[in-house]
Amino acid sequence: MPLLRIVTSARPSETVQRSLLHDVSALLAERLGKPESYVMTSLVPDIAMTFAGTTEPACFVELKNIGSFTPKQTRTLSSDLCQRLAVALDVPAARIYIEFTNAQGHLWGHDGETFA
Repeated sequence: MPLLRIVTSARPSETVQRSLLHDVSALLAERLGKPESYVMTSLVPDIAMTFAGTTEPACFVELKNIGSFTPKQTRTLSSDLCQRLAVALDVPAARIYIEFTNAQGHLWGHDGETFA
């Protein structure tokens, strides 16, 4: 049940959006050892944002996962995600924030059940 939500002021083409979402979906499945059939990715482009007092392109990313992220996982994922987002969205890695959240299975529903 990983969920990756990307909010950005960048304006990528539909082709770039689809390619990026497929890329990060496969990445999360691999890095988190979860079936890709449970990975959800979303991209909210062209949102008004400021970062460091400017409106230059920026991203805010939320990654939620049932279980516990290790410090090594978050460092690796931060590097991988920042690199991919910087290239695909033309947003400098220094203008990307990522929030990692450990979710509890009983607080996440799917298909009329929870993951607990």
